[in-house]
Amino acid sequence: MLPTLPLSSIFPPLLILPRANAAFYMFFLSVLRYALLVLVPLCSILTTYLYLYPAFHLCAFPSPERNPRSEYVNTLRHHAPYTSQDGSKIAPFRLLALGDPQLEGESSIPDANAANFPNLSKFWKDALVLDGTKHNPLQRLRHSLHDLVDFYLDDIPKALEVYRKRLDHVGNDYYLGHIYRTMHWWTDPTHVTVLGDLVGSQWIDDEEFESRGWRYWNRVFNGGVRVAEELASQPSDDFQDTLVLGEDAAAWKQRIINVAGNHDVGYAGDLSQDRMARFTRVFGKANYELRFQLPVNSIAVTKEGEESAEERPAPELRIVVFNDMNLDTPVGSQEMQDETYGFLNKVITTSHDVTRTAHFTIVLTHIPMHKETGTCVDGPFFDFYNGEFGNGVREQNHLSKDASKGFLEGIFGKNGNPDVPGGGYGRNGVILTGHDHEGCNVYHYMNHSSPERQWEATTWPKALSADIVDKPGIPGLREITVQSMMGGFAGNAGLMSLWFDEETWDWKFEFTNCGLGTQHIWWLVHILDLIALGIALVYSGILLGQHFTKTANDTKSRGIGDGRVKPSQVETRVQTGAAYANGNGSKPANGSALPVAGSRSLRAELSMMSLDSGSRNGSK
Repeated sequence: MLPTLPLSSIFPPLLILPRANAAFYMFFLSVLRYALLVLVPLCSILTTYLYLYPAFHLCAFPSPERNPRSEYVNTLRHHAPYTSQDGSKIAPFRLLALGDPQLEGESSIPDANAANFPNLSKFWKDALVLDGTKHNPLQRLRHSLHDLVDFYLDDIPKALEVYRKRLDHVGNDYYLGHIYRTMHWWTDPTHVTVLGDLVGSQWIDDEEFESRGWRYWNRVFNGGVRVAEELASQPSDDFQDTLVLGEDAAAWKQRIINVAGNHDVGYAGDLSQDRMARFTRVFGKANYELRFQLPVNSIAVTKEGEESAEERPAPELRIVVFNDMNLDTPVGSQEMQDETYGFLNKVITTSHDVTRTAHFTIVLTHIPMHKETGTCVDGPFFDFYNGEFGNGVREQNHLSKDASKGFLEGIFGKNGNPDVPGGGYGRNGVILTGHDHEGCNVYHYMNHSSPERQWEATTWPKALSADIVDKPGIPGLREITVQSMMGGFAGNAGLMSLWFDEETWDWKFEFTNCGLGTQHIWWLVHILDLIALGIALVYSGILLGQHFTKTANDTKSRGIGDGRVKPSQVETRVQTGAAYANGNGSKPANGSALPVAGSRSLRAELSMMSLDSGSRNGSK
């Protein structure tokens, strides 16, 4: 008898291919598994950092104690379970100040029309004679080939850049929104302000302005609302809209005090009624004031022999929201400048007497006060239109000296003459501005002993080291330019705390900054999270597929409920029939067949099984 060959030797490729696929399959699974072992811990750490970055950066509102460690611990207790903050260590007014988000849009994308593939459209026109051209077929072919080349080499690269910029705008919106939401949640402010340049250009049309406004309220400051017109009051001698600080706290936490910037309404030369109207419609008024009083019953009882709280002036906070875009000249619209100066004069004439204590004024505006070159990153700079917009101001870094002097001596009542009421020290307060994206912390002062008695400016740290702050004979005022919250400037947020000092019966404040970092951090974390999530889904899908395949194979091998004979039973019958046909086998008591020595071909085994079946059928 010729020896029989196994099927594996006859068809080796049929076995090698599944084995190769299985090896690749196992290698692929191991790659996914090790990738998850690396990515899951890494993504967990980075995501935790991103969404808790104020905690890692030790960010907290300053407190009356002026102790950073205590401020941070008190903020931490606000979020810890079964604990509460120490109310005596919390300032009653906590302002989250954000600068210059500058939302970009379609107008900032070069060749935005490339996303419509204009050369491809031109190709179809040239190829199918859709534009009524009278060129001969050869000319149409040449034009069509040029169109195809332009489509591949011009349209496609530009379209990819357009989509990249659009994706970048979406990511930037959520990056800025992440700063607002995370800082708002962690620090728990009482009020929020954005110090101008809400959008990226004053030259965009109304449709684009509305689009950016929608993104501002629905992506960046989702949940926030503008200050209602009935709350945005105008200055008056008989002011009737004074609010109580701390009342309606939940609503004020959601209100956004928006300041007009040059990219929102334009500089003095190109500021127009239409631009101001759309800003007011989308973001709220550009000029108004808010007044708050601190309840007297929240102030501790005075010591024996001292003046009672009822006899002292009530603690009052005045917030002036002011559009200083057209304070300087020349202007494009004299009417609008008159309105601005009219509002400013009302603020000055309705202010409390400079000798009144327990009063604090916060001015929220966009363009910073004048200061000499080198004090801040931006030095003094003016540029003007030539032959258009009334030759008005086209660009400026600071207000002019005269406009700055009007702020300091008008709104705050500072004076170079020590013989005037209040000794020339004026009113207590602070100016918060934007515009200079790098930020600056400045102290404006005037030395009464100086012959010139002019306003000077130096950085706040230098003023402290020179001991000129609150020094007799040197009135001064602090101006804080808040660093931009844009990713290119590290995503900053300003934290200003204001509290009432019972001993001096006056307000005190402090300011600090908290930055997230560049926008690339936000992108990196979320891209890694998406990659890890995708790998986890693929890996889980493969494991589930393995599980269901194994279950199906087990069910098939058992032949459950399908009416077929099990493969093991067929093999037993074949072996049993062959063994008894040759007389070399014996059947044990349990009826199972004994193994047969030697090898047989499949045809011989099937023949023996047929003979065995026939002999048994004949014996019946």
